[in-house]
Amino acid sequence: MSVEQIDASVWGERTEFTSPALIKLDYFTPPEHLDPYVTTFFTIRCEERFITDVQPASVGIFIVFMRGRAQMHVCDGTVHESHRATMITPLAAATRVQIDGPWHAFGAAISPLGWAALTGGESAAEWGNRMVDAGTLLGPQIAALGETISTRYNNGQIGAQDMIDMTSQAFAGIVRHVPQRHAEVVKLVADWLGSSLSPDVEDLFARSPYSPRQLQRLVDRYYGLTPKQLARKYRALRAATLLGDPATPAEQVDHVADQFYDQSHMIREIRLFAGRTPARLTQTDQPMMSALLDLRNFREVRPKVAAMPAGLGAPDKG
Repeated sequence: MSVEQIDASVWGERTEFTSPALIKLDYFTPPEHLDPYVTTFFTIRCEERFITDVQPASVGIFIVFMRGRAQMHVCDGTVHESHRATMITPLAAATRVQIDGPWHAFGAAISPLGWAALTGGESAAEWGNRMVDAGTLLGPQIAALGETISTRYNNGQIGAQDMIDMTSQAFAGIVRHVPQRHAEVVKLVADWLGSSLSPDVEDLFARSPYSPRQLQRLVDRYYGLTPKQLARKYRALRAATLLGDPATPAEQVDHVADQFYDQSHMIREIRLFAGRTPARLTQTDQPMMSALLDLRNFREVRPKVAAMPAGLGAPDKG
């Protein structure tokens, strides 16, 4: 499914989402040996019986459902079911997520390099926009890991750090070698994305030792989108991040608007990739969206995904 095939009109403004006050989401830094492959570990906890949220377009996400089951509604109409150990593959657009709670989960956001290293080089484009059994992609030991984490968690035997340690050990055991030249392309793309809110594809081609056709194939394989589509995705996500932050200076808001043809174009793009219109970005009734579009994520992920260009966003306060 290409970005052009996704119909953003499925996002209804009347949809009611679970209050963020009811969902506790915590982040944890990965150990150094996993730093190239995992952007962050996280835990989620919500005691509600039914939970509705939005998952913005994202990198791959590994998630263990200790309690609760989820459905992911992709914009082409497909509905995917969660598993005990689940992989949400790289998403080309925002999706609606519905969960039968209570929901207790542990997971990891997987970088493009991590996707290749952990899956053994599977194409992010071919696997994209799905919620699948993690054992299918990462091997039976990862499915077993999910069962072990769930059982021990529900017996009160482990906490967040234990789950991080167990998953880190399991991931270290399945990491495959990624060709050095390919790893350099992943970094090149990350740096290119971080150079501007609207990076020029021709600039990426000029920086690369590969031909445009070869580079297109590599970017598609590691990121799940062509360079042009990738630039669109992160333009919209970072625009949503800046517009959703009340501390963003007025001149930067104007700079964001200048990245789009007109206001309607900006609304369509942000709605497609972030799952929200600009007018509602500051209404924090979508905790997963709010967490994934937090400005800190775009400051701290360099060079893993797509850093916020220098000088954008309100200065850190400490």
